[in-house]
Amino acid sequence: MIKIKPVINKKELKQFIMLPYKLYKDDPNWVPPLIMDQKNFFNPKKNPYYEHSEVKLFLAFKDEKVVGRISAQTNTQHNKFHEDKVGFFGFFESINDQTVADSLFTTACDWLEKKGMDTMRGPMNFSTNDECGLLVKGFDTPPFIMMLHNHKWYQELYEGFGLTKEMDLLAYLIPKRPTPERLQRIADKLQKRGRFVVRELSSKNKKELRKDLQTVFKVYTKAWERNWGFVPMTEKEFFHLIDSMIDVVRPEFFYLAFVNEQPAGFYVALPDYNQILMKMKGKLFPFGIFHALFGKNKITAMRVITMGVIKEYQNRGIDTVFYTKNFIIANEHKKMNIENAEMSWILETNTMMNRIATNLGGWVHKTYRIWDKKIG
Repeated sequence: MIKIKPVINKKELKQFIMLPYKLYKDDPNWVPPLIMDQKNFFNPKKNPYYEHSEVKLFLAFKDEKVVGRISAQTNTQHNKFHEDKVGFFGFFESINDQTVADSLFTTACDWLEKKGMDTMRGPMNFSTNDECGLLVKGFDTPPFIMMLHNHKWYQELYEGFGLTKEMDLLAYLIPKRPTPERLQRIADKLQKRGRFVVRELSSKNKKELRKDLQTVFKVYTKAWERNWGFVPMTEKEFFHLIDSMIDVVRPEFFYLAFVNEQPAGFYVALPDYNQILMKMKGKLFPFGIFHALFGKNKITAMRVITMGVIKEYQNRGIDTVFYTKNFIIANEHKKMNIENAEMSWILETNTMMNRIATNLGGWVHKTYRIWDKKIG
């Protein structure tokens, strides 16, 4: 018999966080998240998501053992922006048992229905601004930083419950190759013709850094608002996300674009710190800290995580200059030996971005899927 219980205390939260460590103990491609970070993420006092939306965590028990988990969450930011009644689920994990999966999904649906939602969508941990999507293709390699990995059988569990595809998110792998000299010439011409400049994120002092990040926040909101699944972040959410990433941000891979000194776009690529996290096994101490400190320059891959150009400044070549600058620097980096990069995630419907990734020599090596189910 399957029992579903809400997480109500520290012991149960620990069980929720630690379940993947049991389910993936024999999977060489799973990347253990830092346990400390997970605890902070689920702490309403530390995660600003809880300030505008509700979250409920559930555990599935079979013979008194934890065999599954799921989160159900509202997202008032999403509902206000899209004027809909979509609720979300995330952090789904389960043994290969349809009964367990059905019990978890049903519990999440019931909770969302009580909150007035008419559709359940996911997986999202907690929104499109966080990790999201079920891996349905590309199980033979570890995920890149801030991307997910799951068991192959999860797709069958999703479909068995009646969840249907809403959108695919594509991840392109781009191998290292010599940078043609003409690329730099093209980038220079584009900047001159388009009357824009591209520079790296300021690293002079905290005041200048904060000013640049404020600019990124404003550009992000304007540049992404027409994209499927866009959820406007509050300023506190944005800087909470930045704070979680700041230790892995490299200014030489973080760019801002300006037209007549007006913010026009931004671009962020991160070294693939998952290569280090796999060695840390979820713990910073006692030995994980050494991997974190001394493994930075041994990373051999990077992820192009986001790029945005405000509508009125599109078609000037800003995106091309971003990618050119990134790949030239990565190829010539004296301390990091970057062998490949992932561009992710890209909506399957985003023709322009899919074309750019292909033109850069990339191919889809992983596909993530967002699923829907009507409630009631």
